[in-house]
Amino acid sequence: MLSESGKNQASVQSESASRVRPPVAKKVPVTRSHHGRNFVDDYEWMRDPESSDTRAHLEAENAYTDQELAPMEPLRDTVYEEIRSRIKETDMSVPSRAGGYWYFSRTFEGKSYGQYCRVPVSKEFVDAPLDPAGWVPPEVTPGVELPGEQMLFDGNVEAEGHEFFSLGAFATNFAQDVLAYSTDTVGDERYTLRFRALTDGASAPADEIAGIAPGVTFSPDDRYVFYVTVDESWRPDTVWRHELGTDSSADVKVFHEPDESYWVGFGMTRSEKYLEIVLGSKITSEAWLLDASDPTGEFWCVRPREVGVEYDVEHAVWGGEDKLLITHNDGAPNFCVGVGPVAPVSDWSALAELVPHRGNVRVEGVDAFMTSVVLSYRENALGRIAVARIVSEGEPATTAAQARDGELEEFSPVEFDEDVFTSGLGGNGEFVAPVLRVGYGSYVTPGRVFDMSVATGELTLLREQEVQGGYDRSGYVQRRLWAKAPDGVEIPISVVMSKDTAARVDSGSPAPTLLYGYGSYEMSMDPYFSVGRLSLMDRGMVYAVAHVRGGGEMGRTWYEDGKLLNKRNTFTDFIACADHLIENGWTTPRQMVAEGGSAGGLLMGAVANMAPDRFGGILASVPFVDPLTSILMPELPLTVIEWDEWGNPLADPEVYDYMASYAPYDNVEAKEYPPMLVITSLNDTRVLYVEPAKWVAKLRELSPTANEPGRGVLFQCEMDAGHGGVSGRYEAWKQAALELAWTLWTVGITE
Repeated sequence: MLSESGKNQASVQSESASRVRPPVAKKVPVTRSHHGRNFVDDYEWMRDPESSDTRAHLEAENAYTDQELAPMEPLRDTVYEEIRSRIKETDMSVPSRAGGYWYFSRTFEGKSYGQYCRVPVSKEFVDAPLDPAGWVPPEVTPGVELPGEQMLFDGNVEAEGHEFFSLGAFATNFAQDVLAYSTDTVGDERYTLRFRALTDGASAPADEIAGIAPGVTFSPDDRYVFYVTVDESWRPDTVWRHELGTDSSADVKVFHEPDESYWVGFGMTRSEKYLEIVLGSKITSEAWLLDASDPTGEFWCVRPREVGVEYDVEHAVWGGEDKLLITHNDGAPNFCVGVGPVAPVSDWSALAELVPHRGNVRVEGVDAFMTSVVLSYRENALGRIAVARIVSEGEPATTAAQARDGELEEFSPVEFDEDVFTSGLGGNGEFVAPVLRVGYGSYVTPGRVFDMSVATGELTLLREQEVQGGYDRSGYVQRRLWAKAPDGVEIPISVVMSKDTAARVDSGSPAPTLLYGYGSYEMSMDPYFSVGRLSLMDRGMVYAVAHVRGGGEMGRTWYEDGKLLNKRNTFTDFIACADHLIENGWTTPRQMVAEGGSAGGLLMGAVANMAPDRFGGILASVPFVDPLTSILMPELPLTVIEWDEWGNPLADPEVYDYMASYAPYDNVEAKEYPPMLVITSLNDTRVLYVEPAKWVAKLRELSPTANEPGRGVLFQCEMDAGHGGVSGRYEAWKQAALELAWTLWTVGITE
């Protein structure tokens, strides 16, 4: 008979035996050989998603992660309920006018996806499109149907029977009696296009077109739709014209781009005067136009591509003439805007100057309307807009004739009262609109939607994101800090926290901190409000964003100094931001978690190798951590177009060596790493699951801490999702709660 101590020991042994051990991946060495350099890759066998060995390994990682996250479940559940309680589940969007209808969406408590609805515009305003009174959106009450309201599409019905659901195209024809929509039920971003009648008298074709990119464009005569298909590498490469009611096998190939470094897009100018094909690599673009009244005609090229020159085109009318507004970077690194006739551009110098180049302002584009032109730009790491009115005899144009013959005023910035914010145009579909829909937000101000009168500049608040349970923004503080990079460049850091936490930090008490970074593709990490972030800040955490080079916050040079053979600046900038926070008493290494996803996941992998002692944890979502292998494989999705971002290691040994010097997978070492939570999706077409799977396997093999319970590496592979993760808002909230709970737990906050 066992003694009491013997029973306890047996119980412990039984529990230990039942625990899932960290997975040990088998090793199947293959050698990567380029430019006389050899790299032995033991885990490339995981690339086959259909392999039973691959599936078994991913399932084993998921089982181990579930076990290790189990102690956090009460905290995760609490955070989930906090997120859910702050969100108005039965809600609606602000209606946007398009043609003779107001379009809006509704959400309902307990439903994962939205409904898309519309109500007719009063006939008096349909016939007077420039009357500002006709642009006041109807009051929509959550859960209460409006007179004449029509539900067009219910995502919950369409998602039934599918683990994953994503809506791509959603467009009505010009008669507004047929809806074109596309859906993805796998997560691989290959959509199927379908049509639906919206009125009793309309007949929707039974056409169905599979394997397309998400967008679709109707011709003004409603006879045709244009769509784009993707190649085997998921590159949008071909524009097709489909005649409604015919078999898709008869569709006409309008345009094909054979160069794998270019993506193809299709659309229509806001004026609805021109159809447009847009080609873009990372550094070069080209546009083709066609009069929309002749949808079967031949497109003409605005200006043939020139390597390193990017441009986009907007159609505008003033001074009695149709014009092209062209935003370009020829001789203007931060871009400028020129004006010319609707004709091919023989030389950039032939364009009249509308917006000059400035070294401290990044011009991001222009949007033309009947009575105004809006400039979007970035200054001091803030996204902003400025408006130029079209005037007639010194007064704002109020008729179509006045607008066509009027003159354009100077641009006037739209001002707001916070120091750290972002603003931009919202859903402005209509060329004739005498008001502009403007979006605004900051780290402490919930998202706001305004209508701005073009004539007066007055902003009318239509909606502020409602935070259920009460939210007082005066209880939170946002600041802008500056860290010094190793080469002396000042790197902006945005921080937001509760006022109580700010007081403690100011008095010398370090606070747990989440430091987020991205730093690629000239993408700017703009301020935005997050209800999930409140669960961190209300528990005393600081949320910080490192605006590192490679992003676009400080202009084109900021981006160029963090790409290609300057990529390491992205990583050293992030470490410099972490050091600044530590050295100035904001936090300590043990209290700081770093977070990044996709290309930001590459950043996480790089800083884990370069400075593991700076962080108490690392959260990496769909991380691009095996970049050298991927960029060496032109048959993979996105690879060729990515050469402009990272370089071509196939052709250039210098690029190969440089990428090898920072690639996270290549540089894993036998040393201690901080705790990590690594998240990916099996069906991701942008960053393949195999990259984080291999990285985690190598960390488990080499790092003495990677397999330690409570502080090791955890790897979660979502088996039914794509690059954006799980679908459905409730599943997304649960995933966010898991990540927030892990972050809190990692810095010692357990409830």
